[in-house]
Amino acid sequence: MEAVSAELETAIGHRFSKPELLVCALTHRSLANQQQQDSSEEFGAPLADNERLEFLGDAVLGLVVGEALFLSHPEWQEGELTRVRAQLVSRQHMAKVAAALSLGDHLRLSRGEDRSGLRRKSTVLSNTMEAVIGAVFLDGGLEPVRAFARRYVIGDTVEELAEQLRSGAALGNYKSALQEKLQAEHAGAPVYRVKSESGPDHRKRFLVEVRLRPAEGEPGKPLARGTGTTKKHAEQDAARKALARLIGTVTATIDEDAETEDEVAE
Repeated sequence: MEAVSAELETAIGHRFSKPELLVCALTHRSLANQQQQDSSEEFGAPLADNERLEFLGDAVLGLVVGEALFLSHPEWQEGELTRVRAQLVSRQHMAKVAAALSLGDHLRLSRGEDRSGLRRKSTVLSNTMEAVIGAVFLDGGLEPVRAFARRYVIGDTVEELAEQLRSGAALGNYKSALQEKLQAEHAGAPVYRVKSESGPDHRKRFLVEVRLRPAEGEPGKPLARGTGTTKKHAEQDAARKALARLIGTVTATIDEDAETEDEVAE
């Protein structure tokens, strides 16, 4: 573990005075459970997993990211600060940060979960990243966490999100942005309809059309069509395309690999 810890410490930018904190942050509960089953009480206390550190890291991350946004964007109001912070600390974004650090290679898993590919799962990666942040905080305080967040969590991403704010897209929640746009122009409300489904049950593809809510006796004006692996993702894609046409701006596509729509900022 010493070589692994040194490599990861270099990537993180923090040298641990208590390396056992980093070891704990990398220990998945599956390994702790396996060790408890494989060992008798005479071998000492059960191995600690990273879930408590994950809880702490989540709180500390929200604090330092919120502080950085507050200081660097005095023009933003509470709603804008909240939406950008939610994107930066989201499971999806933190999994990308973890992947950039090759954190999955250092994760300590049970034999069974290692074979199952758990170390590449986005939820596990994001949770482990938060646990590592919690460990950095306990070992060195807020300053190394601030430095890590500026380099890896915020970076250029905050400017991309700021551009989305300026363009009118609600930071990935294109359905909300489209509805707000249409309401502001008194143009009506969007309605989403599934036009078709294709593919096997485990890999469905949905085609959804978004229209303006029709007035009585009118068919309703079609705005755009979108596709996705779920109805919700297809609706978001249709709303994105409709919004791009209305405002003349092409915004980034949503990530259809997101596990739930909760990962798209509200």
